[in-house]
Amino acid sequence: MYTSFFGLNEKPFSITPDPRYLFLSERHGEALAHLVYGVTESGGFIQLTGEVGTGKTTLVRSLLLNRMPENANVAVVLNPQLSVVEFLATICEELHIEVSHNKGSVKALTDALNEHLLSAHSQGRRTILVVDEAQNLSPAVLEQVRLLTNLETSKQKLLQIILIGQPELRDLLARNDLRQLAQRITARYHLEPLSKEETASYIEHRLKVAGALGEVFGGGAKKEVFRLSQGVPRLINVICDRALLGAYAQESRRVTARLIRQAAAEVKGQLERPPWVRRTGFAAGLVGVAIIASSIWSVTQREVQTQPVAVAEEPVAIAQPEPQPVVVEQAAPPDEAEPEREPTLHEQLQLAEELTQTDYALAALFETWGIEYRTGGRNACAQAGDAGLNCLYQRASWTGLQQMDRPAILTLVDDAGSSHSVVLTAIRGDVAELSLGGVRVTHPVTEIIGYWFGEFMLLWRPPTGAAVSLGPGSQGPGVSWLRNSLAAIDGRYASSNLQSETFDTELEQIVRRFQQEHRLDVDGLAGQQTQIIINSLLAVEGTPRLSTPRLAQD
Repeated sequence: MYTSFFGLNEKPFSITPDPRYLFLSERHGEALAHLVYGVTESGGFIQLTGEVGTGKTTLVRSLLLNRMPENANVAVVLNPQLSVVEFLATICEELHIEVSHNKGSVKALTDALNEHLLSAHSQGRRTILVVDEAQNLSPAVLEQVRLLTNLETSKQKLLQIILIGQPELRDLLARNDLRQLAQRITARYHLEPLSKEETASYIEHRLKVAGALGEVFGGGAKKEVFRLSQGVPRLINVICDRALLGAYAQESRRVTARLIRQAAAEVKGQLERPPWVRRTGFAAGLVGVAIIASSIWSVTQREVQTQPVAVAEEPVAIAQPEPQPVVVEQAAPPDEAEPEREPTLHEQLQLAEELTQTDYALAALFETWGIEYRTGGRNACAQAGDAGLNCLYQRASWTGLQQMDRPAILTLVDDAGSSHSVVLTAIRGDVAELSLGGVRVTHPVTEIIGYWFGEFMLLWRPPTGAAVSLGPGSQGPGVSWLRNSLAAIDGRYASSNLQSETFDTELEQIVRRFQQEHRLDVDGLAGQQTQIIINSLLAVEGTPRLSTPRLAQD
């Protein structure tokens, strides 16, 4: 999504162990040297340990793809939570060893493996066994691993074994009953996290591999990445990936320290409560809504004349008795009142924390469509479907969201790292209106997107009743709608046969042109986002719009 925005060829911070992105810090270089030694010299065991996410698996992938001797046969065991028989059978499968009889027998499997090792040795080939996540090996399997090193000639071992695992592997091998195995380990290395300087170099390295031409992360941002990740590569990747999404949503070409802090907070928040999934009960009724709303109002009124003030102008209708307006008494002003101070978005989010739970946001979003959201029953999207609406949950930039022109639930992360679900109900120039559980507030767009990482959910009405993508080969009324709608928007998008219900090559090229001119992913498929923007440009009646509702009045 953000790759083209930053001029990247691919996502630079994927957590999959891609050897192309291997960054050889001093520690990683030493670790790789130990592995290379293990596969080029005959001996018992090589042990590599490291904390979760420090890059062990990436090192092993690099070893297997780029550093393995040409005369080596390699067996890799990625899931070591096996019985002894299963472990031996997995090794035989990896080495393509046929076991003709008694496949469930340890002796038959060991004999077949020994015969294969002797044959490979006679042909000048080496056999290497790599066991990842070795801390999960049972003591019985570890003892079998030790016995495998007894397969030898008079001069050398026939099987080289590399054990890769978390720090628990060291504790496991320190057990008294496994001391015979520990004594056969010829090389050990523990992989440490990156230093502050290495973290900065690591970030730049991955960006360059992905095709970045300029600096994307500022110096302060890199320092924050190290502070929040403690140099663990996997955490660096997750935080940086989320920060790039945040910068893309804000249409900023540079990642700042603040974006890094918010990205780390959002990652932590999603682990605890995934968006739109976790069902939360209402912690407060409408009376609570009004009380919190009155607190928001009181922040804005520092020193005003004594008079009753009614707040909670538009509370959410959630099938509960309507509360009476809450009255807040303000103190009489001194002779010279201080200027009024508008509350910041952070202050309002903090005060309205109960209002920014998912259910309140869903109720406010449904209200913009004139339908009621009910808690405790069917999920929100099923309820929307009853009204002919469909849910769209994606990430986008602010411009992309503005193009779709629909009220949407935004996930905001405040300065304290807490996530809030609010509804964007209107945009007018540099100012936007938010609904905090039905309480309308307005803020500059720049302030809002400072807390937004591009995550949103909106409702839309599919033109043919079903939310299906239209692409080459598609047929039916949906294709006819697409042709005529594009032609109605702009004559340049008119196809030669407006009556055709077949998605042909000509229509694909028109869709691609439309997507390119509207800053969409250019794939030639009229998916949900493309259809939503077409509907917005056609100004379909009965659709709530960000560009048309009134903003909250002073």
